[in-house]
Amino acid sequence: MKDLRDEIKPRKKKAKDPIAQILDENNTENIIYPDINNNPIEFEQIAVIPLESTEKLYTILIPVTPMENVEEGEGVLFEVDEINRKLIPINDSKIIDEVLEIYKKLIEEG
Repeated sequence: MKDLRDEIKPRKKKAKDPIAQILDENNTENIIYPDINNNPIEFEQIAVIPLESTEKLYTILIPVTPMENVEEGEGVLFEVDEINRKLIPINDSKIIDEVLEIYKKLIEEG
């Protein structure tokens, strides 16, 4: 009998679409998204929050992979750009405060 292991080639894992993962309310897997140098960063998803004042969708992610200028356990806020299939880091303190206020209310409500 022929050894099939010689004929079976390992398949590369298909990269998951991080935007689809973020929008999937049943997703429990970490999200892999590249940094500005295209290095993959692994994130734990904390929340997805729509913000009425900007009419945009935001996500709070905690880097599992060490990330420059982010302390361990600290969250990062991203705008979810569904059209261009990318995450945009948010540095605007007004938006950050609004999103965190909504997040706090959601936590309090359970």
